[in-house]
Amino acid sequence: MTAESLRIGTMAEVAVICGVGRSLSRPDPLKRSPVSVLSRRDWLVNASLGIGASVALPGLLPASQMARVLGGNVAYADLLTQMEQDVNTVRKAAGPIRLMYNENPFGMSPKTKDALIGSWMHHAWYVPPIMDEVRATFAKYVGVPVDHVLVTQGSSEVLSVLALAYNMEGGEIVAPWPTFEDLPRWGDTLKATVHRIPLNQYLEHDLYTMDARVGSSTKLVFVCNPNNPTSNLTEDSTLRQFVSNAAKRTTVIVDEAYIDFVDKPGHRSMIDLVLKGESVVVSRTASKLHGLAGLRCGFAIARPDIIKRLQQYVSGDPNVFGQLAANASLLDVEYQNFIKQKNREGRAMLLSTLATLGRKVAPSETNFVFFHTGKEIRPVQQYFLSKGFVVGRAFPLYSDWCRVSIGTPDEMKQFCAVLPGLFA
Repeated sequence: MTAESLRIGTMAEVAVICGVGRSLSRPDPLKRSPVSVLSRRDWLVNASLGIGASVALPGLLPASQMARVLGGNVAYADLLTQMEQDVNTVRKAAGPIRLMYNENPFGMSPKTKDALIGSWMHHAWYVPPIMDEVRATFAKYVGVPVDHVLVTQGSSEVLSVLALAYNMEGGEIVAPWPTFEDLPRWGDTLKATVHRIPLNQYLEHDLYTMDARVGSSTKLVFVCNPNNPTSNLTEDSTLRQFVSNAAKRTTVIVDEAYIDFVDKPGHRSMIDLVLKGESVVVSRTASKLHGLAGLRCGFAIARPDIIKRLQQYVSGDPNVFGQLAANASLLDVEYQNFIKQKNREGRAMLLSTLATLGRKVAPSETNFVFFHTGKEIRPVQQYFLSKGFVVGRAFPLYSDWCRVSIGTPDEMKQFCAVLPGLFA
């Protein structure tokens, strides 16, 4: 089966295509190969999870089953290499390559798939043990006590809960602009006054102007570092001083959704300010590095009294699958390092091509790149779509810039090959 002939359709079709590796016709049970066919239970479980019981594409399987299909005792690094190969095949066959939502192109780790398959007992419980387990795992991962962590339905819920907890009676929010839009949007919904402070000439937070806007009515100050959509960092010591000073007057939320991709030497999380007892909330997510965007698992890190305040406004428990997956992925350090390296490769490729083309580009420290096209975004999107790629939307104040998520290295090589045509 070739990438061109593979069609990704319903979940059942995916399972049949991946499990049989031939056609959608019913296979002859007398001619099955014992090496290439998993048990009926395995097939049903995998199909129900949308993973597929792949022999044609073994890299889509959980780690344990992938190793079995490939011959037994296979090093995890080799399984990840197989996964990369097969993910490229499936993404190419599925249609235009998605480079618009800053997703992990590889999805969840093979060991995370193992954890989901082995978790069937948890599915029917209202308060499964994983709720405490993932909280403890994350607390250890970032180096804080467990009572400093709130597990949420993605990091977006951290922001909505903050808006509810701090702005029910009005007030003001100070935020850079453009940035991740959820907190300003929630502020608008709750009739808060939202001060959107334009970025400076370096696409960094204009901290001087932001600080001047913090007053007695300010309920929240928002910081996103690295910033989305611009992909860059604001200088660490300057930002740290701003956050600490602002936290003496109000509560500061620091969105660190992309911190796992930062390579700049010496860059630190703001979690140490939380541990000092300052009025700072740090948000993290399992959506980016861990590839769990659709399973919605995020984390708030703050003083225990702030965590208790936020807990009153959560809308429900996070998805049990998301918690199980996040817990397994936090422990899978080898997969995290694999994703970081692949992101570096793709990002370096794109930045190098843009430099060769003489384009203005933000110094990316994320899994996406923000560059100046000199054109409105709609024809830019149409050009890339004609070449098989979907790129980011327009962003306020930067309508002639383009945000491109980092795909697999193979995809970025293809993207870089068509990029010069945009300026021809």
